[in-house]
Amino acid sequence: MTSLIISPCSSSLTVISRAKSSDVLCKFKAQTKILSACFVKGTRKISLKSSERCIFYKSSVRNGVMCLAAAADASVLPAALLFDCDGVLVDTEKDGHRISFNDTFAEMELGVTWDVDLYGELLKIGGGKERMTAYFNKTTWPEKAPKSEEERKDFIASLHKRKTELFMVLIEKKLLPLRPGVAKLIDQAFAKGVKVAVCSTSNEKAVSAIVSFLLGPERAEKIQIFAGDVVPRKKPDPAIYILAASTLEVEPSSCVVVEDSAIGLAAAKAAGMKCIVTKSGYTADEDFLNADAVFDCIGDPPEERFDLAFCESLLEKQYVN
Repeated sequence: MTSLIISPCSSSLTVISRAKSSDVLCKFKAQTKILSACFVKGTRKISLKSSERCIFYKSSVRNGVMCLAAAADASVLPAALLFDCDGVLVDTEKDGHRISFNDTFAEMELGVTWDVDLYGELLKIGGGKERMTAYFNKTTWPEKAPKSEEERKDFIASLHKRKTELFMVLIEKKLLPLRPGVAKLIDQAFAKGVKVAVCSTSNEKAVSAIVSFLLGPERAEKIQIFAGDVVPRKKPDPAIYILAASTLEVEPSSCVVVEDSAIGLAAAKAAGMKCIVTKSGYTADEDFLNADAVFDCIGDPPEERFDLAFCESLLEKQYVN
C-alpha cells in the first residue's frame, strides 16, 4: 500500500504523489476542522488560512478518483468579528441617546420626557424611529404631530434626524468613553487579519461618528458599518447580521458577534453566529441563556475578561462532534 504524500507549509498543502491502493488513515485528534477535496489526476493544492497547519489526513481511491480529507490545526480564527454599537462599543443609552431624545422633545415643545426606567423598557424595541412610534402609539401622539400615517412617518424622521445631530455633538466632544477592552480586541483582530464590522440599529451617521471619533481614523477606515435602515427589519430579526456576512463574503458560522442585549443576541443566533454578551447598564438583568458566553465587559489587562483567543475557542467547538 502506497500512502498519499502531502507537504505542509504556511499557506497550503501540496499533493506530491497519488495513492495507488486502498485507504490510508492516520489517527485523528480532537478539536479540528475538516477540509475535503477530490483529485482525478495530477497535483493540486488545498488552500488553508495562514494560521492553520495540516496535522493528519485520510485518503481513498474509488473508481480511479482519489479523495483526500485533511485536517487543520485546532486554532480556528473567526472570519469576522461583528460588534453591536450602543452598549457594546460605548455605553451610550442612558446618558447619550436618552438625553438626546429628551433634548429633541424639549426643542419641539412636545411635553414628553423619557426617564431612566421608561427608556430601559423602550430599548426592547430596536431602532430610534421605531421606538418613538411605538411609544406614541401606546400613549398618545403630541398635539403638534400630524394626523395621517404618512405625515407621522415624516414627523418621526425629522425628530430622529435632530436627535442624531444632538447625539453626534456628545460623541464629537468625547463625553462618552469607549467601554474597556473594545480597542484592544479590535486591534487583536486586525493583527490576525480578521475582518471587523459594526452592526447596529442606530442611525448610520451616529454609528460612524462613534467609530471615527472614539476608535480613531486608522481603525475606522478598516471597519465596515452596517447601520440604520440598511435592512428593512431590525433586531431581533437577523437581517443585519446576514447582510454583514454576505457583504464581507464570510460564512455566518465563522463569525463571532459581541452584543449587549437580548434582542441583539436573538439576531446573532438566528443568523447562525456565535455570540458573546457584554452586559451594559440597561441589559444586566436580561435573559442571555442562549449566549455562547456572558461577561460584564471585554476588559483591558490586568482586568481582561476575554480576548481574540477566547473567540477562537468558541469556533473550535463547532468542529468537534
